[in-house]
Amino acid sequence: MTNADNTGAAAPDQVVLVVDFGAQYAQLIARRVRELRVYSEIVPHSISADEVASRKPAAVILSGGPASVHVEGAPRLDPEIYDLGIPILGICYGAQLIPHQLGGEVGRNERGEYGRTVLNRIAGSSSSLLHDGIPSEQVVWMSHFDAITEVPEGFEATASTPNAPVAAFESRERKIYGVQYHPEVAHTPHGMAAMEQFLLRESLCRPDWTMGSVIDSSVQAIRAQIGSEKVICALSGGVDSAVAAAMVHKAVGDQLTCIYVDTGLMRLNESDQVVETFQKHQGIELIHVDAGERYFERLAGVTEPETKRKIIGELFIRIFEDFARGLDDAKFLVQGTLYPDVIESGTKDAAKIKSHHNVGGLPDDLKFELVEPLRNLFKDEVRKVGSELGLPDDIVLRQPFPGPGLGVRIIGEVTPDKVAILQHADAIVREEIAAAGLERDLWQSFAVLADIRTVGVMGDERTYAHPIIIRAVTSDDAMTADWARLPYELLERMSNRVINEVDGVNRVAYDITSKPPGTIEWE
Repeated sequence: MTNADNTGAAAPDQVVLVVDFGAQYAQLIARRVRELRVYSEIVPHSISADEVASRKPAAVILSGGPASVHVEGAPRLDPEIYDLGIPILGICYGAQLIPHQLGGEVGRNERGEYGRTVLNRIAGSSSSLLHDGIPSEQVVWMSHFDAITEVPEGFEATASTPNAPVAAFESRERKIYGVQYHPEVAHTPHGMAAMEQFLLRESLCRPDWTMGSVIDSSVQAIRAQIGSEKVICALSGGVDSAVAAAMVHKAVGDQLTCIYVDTGLMRLNESDQVVETFQKHQGIELIHVDAGERYFERLAGVTEPETKRKIIGELFIRIFEDFARGLDDAKFLVQGTLYPDVIESGTKDAAKIKSHHNVGGLPDDLKFELVEPLRNLFKDEVRKVGSELGLPDDIVLRQPFPGPGLGVRIIGEVTPDKVAILQHADAIVREEIAAAGLERDLWQSFAVLADIRTVGVMGDERTYAHPIIIRAVTSDDAMTADWARLPYELLERMSNRVINEVDGVNRVAYDITSKPPGTIEWE
């Protein structure tokens, strides 16, 4: 049996399609649409008018992107989509594309416009769907070089900024709107109000995308997919697999058996906590497999990150296959794949950032049909679903942890000694973050062990040991992240404890890279 398209992740009948023109804009827009309780999905810019029409979306939003509409080979939209009568909102590049394709003009500016800018309603412009009820002068976030200079026939310019003579335009008759600024970012205070007016007033979207509706539809889809067959869950102890297991357990009850594969790559004492939580408190059948030695054997001498991920993912599945033979030939495998996992693992029109354990690490000859009840959800939506399902806060609010575990937080070869060093250092980082009361303020905080050695002096003796890198970020959904401005006193405590308490470490560094350009994890 191979991986089928039916994943147990149900989508509602109402959808807003977000057309991806590159960068991270489409993901953030899709997330903001869902905050308005309207379901959204990201689609490639190559989508045809027939494909859009077949989906019967309530609206289409054209995302921003890094290209110029004047560049040869720049992404385009099937022009017939404009004639479908479906409400369309273009943002930044998407806004420029509309006049570029419909007979307006996009000029090449001598200077760009980036960051906070003051936007003003154009005096004498008629009632504006996007800007009625919003201050006529407002702060918006800009990120563009070219500028719209002339709108197509039948359109009206409604707002401008110092370097964008047409910062907003619309055609109420054709239901097509455009804004040069980014309404989806927090730096545009009234941006969500503009998006809400487009979705709820023009597109007549129903704000019924709730976590209760997600659970109900997903339970029905899971039951339809699994029927009376047995199903096993790849339980890691993290938020995603925990919520996926709870969802499937709600749907099929005792047909589910969870298998926890202890890879030897978990955080300090985490395996004991996983067994205690799920076996004793959640009442879900759990098999604990101690497979650490097998993982270290397979990872010996391996340093390339993608190879490590694929080894960990494939061995994970092979162990499941071994144990499934004793479980009445289970045919289904539950995984906690999320929507960002699918996006970041690459699609036909999106660059692959890194393969995720729940996506790219699976072998081609997978003998289970996948059940992925969270595949349409962002991380914060998963947490809300977990709370609705009755999972405790210490699981639902746990910081994200990668499927390959510490295997992708050890740069270079993974060995038992390195894992022990990193487990101890990571525990100190997490203890100090919790003691400072910052655990819930951070999206993730952890330690990384680099595959280098550095000279130091300890007790008047020269040392030559590993550095530990501390990583702490803030984020809403992991699509973008900013490095956390931790207090110097906290950084000092963590550094002192790591160097004094962890053998083999003589230096501590703090990573101040945001996402983009970096990723949250190092590998």
